[in-house]
Amino acid sequence: MSTDPEKHARTRQGRLAGLVIAMTGALWVGATWAGNHWDWPQRTRALVDLAAFGGFAFALIVTWRIWRAGQKDEG
Repeated sequence: MSTDPEKHARTRQGRLAGLVIAMTGALWVGATWAGNHWDWPQRTRALVDLAAFGGFAFALIVTWRIWRAGQKDEG
């Protein structure tokens, strides 16, 4: 088992990105269903969409940073 602290940190960041993607997707689908079911105003639905965009953007940035750190380690 590798004891490299940088690899361990990248693994934790990867898990974080995966968790954020999964939770954002699930909450977004749930909020979209709730908005349709209870007839939320468009402003509230847009806020939910904006929050989901923020979650996906965060996960994309974390994933990009993991990828760049891997590129740096390869040479």
